[in-house]
Amino acid sequence: MPNKTIYVSDADLPVYARAQEVAGGNLSRAISEALRRYVEHHDALDGGYEEVTVRVGTGKGRTQRFLGVLLAETQHSGGEGTEHISVYRTRAGRYAVHHERSAVHTWTAGKDGTATGWRKHLSADQQHTTTPASATLTVVDDRDALAPLVPAQMYELVTATDEVPVVEDLDI
Repeated sequence: MPNKTIYVSDADLPVYARAQEVAGGNLSRAISEALRRYVEHHDALDGGYEEVTVRVGTGKGRTQRFLGVLLAETQHSGGEGTEHISVYRTRAGRYAVHHERSAVHTWTAGKDGTATGWRKHLSADQQHTTTPASATLTVVDDRDALAPLVPAQMYELVTATDEVPVVEDLDI
């Protein structure tokens, strides 16, 4: 096996020491794994994929990241707040559906919540409820599993755009 020399700055020595510890003493394996991931990531970017970061959970939630291509997105506003759906094709050929719902504010008035019109502004019993924003990321293997997760019109759009290559090399 050929030997390669890697020069490490003094500032980076703690990182290398920790990597060797995590790899069970085999720093070469840790470096090779890191380089493999680095190359795969940049090959995906060169292939037209983007790094996608989405928020999931309730309220601020947490973030998740993956490589994908946006195929379609839709937004709908109504009495239940705003709903935003994005569909991505992942580097692994799966479909990722990011579904966001805005916070919903509900205001009721009257003892039984039925005061309407101008009366609701004068009611002594007023209640305001807020449901926090939420988001989910669902990953499915194929189009059949994707269909029930998105509106029909969006599914048709995904089906139409999914056949287009991510990157098309032109000989011009």
